[in-house]
Amino acid sequence: MISLEVFEEYTMETADSFPEVFFRELNGGVMVRAGSPLHPAAEDHDLFILGEYHIDRYLGRFIVLYYGSFAQCYGTCSEEEIQVQIRKVLLHEFRHHLESLAGERDLEIEDAVNVSQYKAKKRQEKT
Repeated sequence: MISLEVFEEYTMETADSFPEVFFRELNGGVMVRAGSPLHPAAEDHDLFILGEYHIDRYLGRFIVLYYGSFAQCYGTCSEEEIQVQIRKVLLHEFRHHLESLAGERDLEIEDAVNVSQYKAKKRQEKT
């Protein structure tokens, strides 16, 4: 797995490649944290949060990518594949941001459906 510093560099380079309009009202910007948080629905320590979009009363709007989660999920992948995944996660989180500005919740609904499918798969594996 690439180092935290290289991961952060790739994340910022990728974010910088997006159109300026993506950053409207994203006053907290994009950041990287070292952690590897599990999704609350994780049943077997196998559902990591790769990124999050936050709206905080004091910190404003910002996006976080989790280096540790990427290491858990993509630790054996090539640098190029990790860069592809960074781009996918950033686009996902920016979509949350832009939908939030527009008063839409389509991606939140998609995410909830994906979690429901994960839970159904886990139930099926137990039977």
